[in-house]
Amino acid sequence: MTGLLYLIPVALFLGGLGLVAFIWSLKSGQYDDLEGAAWRILQDDDQPRS
Repeated sequence: MTGLLYLIPVALFLGGLGLVAFIWSLKSGQYDDLEGAAWRILQDDDQPRS
């Protein structure tokens, strides 16, 4: 039972930390262009060897 006194605040802290990281990633534009990376991988940018 005393273990819960330690685990509940730790779990709440880690959950809050994850929420802050997610909100930061939204505000910094990490999810703005979801399809761009999928199309960029299909483009052939390699130069032919001469």
